Amino acid sequence: MIMNQSGSDSYGLMAEFETPEELLEAARHTYSEGYRTIDAYSPLPIHGLAAAIGFPRTNLPILTFICGAVGAISGYALQYWVHVIDFPLNIGGRPLHSGPMFIPVAFEVTILFAALGTFLALWIGNGLPMPYHPVFNVEGFERASQDRFFLCIESRDALFDADRTSSFLRGFNPVEVSTVDW
Repeated sequence: MIMNQSGSDSYGLMAEFETPEELLEAARHTYSEGYRTIDAYSPLPIHGLAAAIGFPRTNLPILTFICGAVGAISGYALQYWVHVIDFPLNIGGRPLHSGPMFIPVAFEVTILFAALGTFLALWIGNGLPMPYHPVFNVEGFERASQDRFFLCIESRDALFDADRTSSFLRGFNPVEVSTVDW
């Protein structure tokens, strides 16, 4: 077994709730008590849950914008290179460089680069692919994608103590508090 810095040989403790309101209240209270290595699992988006568990804001919108800008410049530059520098064809006396003609392709390449950059950043940032996670070992966790709500405090949290954290989670009157084994 792997021992964490807290001396625990488990991944953490998980509380199961029946409603999103119970999960949100428990998450807010858990964060306000000083726990920082926590995660929540829900079958539906819960407004305010990310802020309640201290989920940091990402720079993903900035990265998406940068990828889109690189795509726009690349698409436009490729067309300029082909039509003006590398293989100029004067057809019917039209100008070799026609900005409005280059816009549709540049727009499509902008979307392509932004989408691919965002996709790759999400995969890398979320540590995907992740075919296994310790929370899958909890009995009944499959209901996290159906009708139950879960709050997990990981054992690597500085405040984690198995007995104290278990009684803390039981104070929210969850359906069940389970140990998450590796």
